[in-house]
Amino acid sequence: MSEKLIAEKLIIGNASHSYEVAQGWGKLPEGIAYGYTHGIVVDENDNVYVHNTGKDSVIKFDKDGNFITSWGPEFEGGAHGFYLHRDNDGIEYLYFADTNRALVVKTTLDGETLLEIGGPDRPDLYDAERRYVPTDVCVAPNGDIYVSDGYGQFYIHHYDAEGNYIRSWGGRGSEPGQVIEPHGISINLRGEEPEIYVADRRNSRIQVFTLEGEHKRFVDHNLDLPCSFYFFGDEVYIPDLDSRITVLDRDDRLITHLGEDQQAYKQQGWPNLPKSYYRPDKFSSPHGVCVDSQGNVYVAEWIFDGRVTKLIRQQ
Repeated sequence: MSEKLIAEKLIIGNASHSYEVAQGWGKLPEGIAYGYTHGIVVDENDNVYVHNTGKDSVIKFDKDGNFITSWGPEFEGGAHGFYLHRDNDGIEYLYFADTNRALVVKTTLDGETLLEIGGPDRPDLYDAERRYVPTDVCVAPNGDIYVSDGYGQFYIHHYDAEGNYIRSWGGRGSEPGQVIEPHGISINLRGEEPEIYVADRRNSRIQVFTLEGEHKRFVDHNLDLPCSFYFFGDEVYIPDLDSRITVLDRDDRLITHLGEDQQAYKQQGWPNLPKSYYRPDKFSSPHGVCVDSQGNVYVAEWIFDGRVTKLIRQQ
């Protein structure tokens, strides 16, 4: 990876993926503060939604970083997985995984709750000692909903569009079909058929499944604690918690690492480091990523008072 200051622009990336760091993007108005920033998504108009653990848990900006609105006190403390999906009715919706309330929630872009899904009725998997803690959610082309229990018992749960339970798979382990901390989940539409990508974080790999939960393959190169996914064209953008954004091509081969800092996660007290440590062109603890229609990249980091970065695509 190369980086340089050109005509007072801070540039990171490589020859094919070059970005200007938009320093100071996304100013918060007085009276609004981030908690831990976890998820970030962009809508069809390139408005950006930041999901964080503060009382204003959803904060909306325009593409230039101007504050538009905020909402979502019900997610305070539990904000985690965040997914935007255009359903078959042609409308975009937000999907949330709330770790505190053990809920998956579907809302409009304005925050009106449309659906809530609690834990599955699986006493063989869950009880008072074996908790259910959903960390991410995604939606297949047919509307089916998939939830990753990344902080509980490490299962993937499959529901229909109305929230009716269909199946589960996974469980702790490193064999095909098993996972350790399935932190993120998304749908890959780049191939001949849709696939489920699971960020099998503590195994430092991606595990790929059919929509029915059958193991297909691993992606286990060039990753370091992958958190989640954002598919953009033929590429997939992955926040590696160990201090970088990883970009893979259609065949899941490495294109580049963005903002890599191999010292950050080794610092005492990480991820909450002294403010003097942070640099605008380096990441410390990336947790969420999205890409707008122009190829600009937005990164949310797992830091107690939040950190959001915009990278403006140059080429």
